[in-house]
Amino acid sequence: MKALWLLAFACGVATAAPFVPTDADEVVERLPSRLVSPAERDQQRALQQRRAAAPAQLPVALQAARAAIDRARRFGDPRELGEAQAALAPWWSLTDPPPAVRLLRATVRQSQHQFDVALRDLDVLAADAPLEQRAQALLTRTAVLQVTGRWAEAEASCRNLDQPTFAALGPAVPVSARVCRAELASLRGATAPAAADLAALSRGTRDEGLRRWVDLVRAELAERSGDPHAGDRYREALGDTPDLYTLAALADWLLARDRPAEVLPLLAGREDADALLLRLAVARVRTRDPAAAATTRLLADRFDAAALREDTTHRREQARFELDVRGDARAALPHAVANWAVQKEPADALLLVRVAAAAREPQAAEPVWRFVREQGLADVRLAAARDGATR
Repeated sequence: MKALWLLAFACGVATAAPFVPTDADEVVERLPSRLVSPAERDQQRALQQRRAAAPAQLPVALQAARAAIDRARRFGDPRELGEAQAALAPWWSLTDPPPAVRLLRATVRQSQHQFDVALRDLDVLAADAPLEQRAQALLTRTAVLQVTGRWAEAEASCRNLDQPTFAALGPAVPVSARVCRAELASLRGATAPAAADLAALSRGTRDEGLRRWVDLVRAELAERSGDPHAGDRYREALGDTPDLYTLAALADWLLARDRPAEVLPLLAGREDADALLLRLAVARVRTRDPAAAATTRLLADRFDAAALREDTTHRREQARFELDVRGDARAALPHAVANWAVQKEPADALLLVRVAAAAREPQAAEPVWRFVREQGLADVRLAAARDGATR
């Protein structure tokens, strides 16, 4: 969900037998290296020590949880979400926790694809919370409703973001409301006016991070509409410090155009993030890179570790691994089907259609075509896939 800068990559199967190492030297899991500075490591260690010394101090717990959620977004490591939950443990199970805790609890839960329980917390906050937390709750709520395919409710949530009271918080809320409306309109085919509105927002937004997010939405709109300049839009959104989601989106754009050789330098040195490692693996397999086998093994190790945690979030990535790295469409199909049952972004639709075709079970993609008919989803890539299937 790009609106939240979330690509917390995890995968696995629903159940797995507990694993207990029999030797102290046995490797349980290979952890990705982190591209962080020594200063940042020191700050993280100091914060952990403060939390250990005073676990019931709410300001410290909130700081630790926010830092863990930020790392989950930057590195795509779902273990950080567990760290955030641990920091909030004294308040986590309360029926009526402090608003800041409720917001972070909802953020963790929606990142883990527990969308229904996250929405319950977000509904409470959207109705009655301090202004800043109410705005953030509405932003998160809108994104969750959109990613789960509840577009009418997402539009209503967008309208709530237009309240004049939120103007005191700065430009982020009104800009986000306009982006939300434009993106939802473009998903239903109103491409030209949505593109024009987003372009105007990009030109008028001074905050670099906010502008890059607008440019990312513009890039995805351009790709859905078949604009040949979509790649340029993705590169504009990268900026000087590329984020995980935009790097993955540009890599996907290149892979979809059979340009895997360009993915290798784009993602060089970013094996720290599983989402990017997956794209690297696809590119290395397609270019017959000598490192492909080692990358595949490394990914398999991480999938196995996720299975031990019984973590089934981001089945999208599991399906892509099976299809594009291992070349096993039948193994990919149940993951793509299960993923579509949970989240319904254009990428999820495309994946299920592609996997179903490769597995020679086109009927498995019928839920996607039903969604297209009911919601009016407009995407030239889906249209091309449907036309190809009917020839």
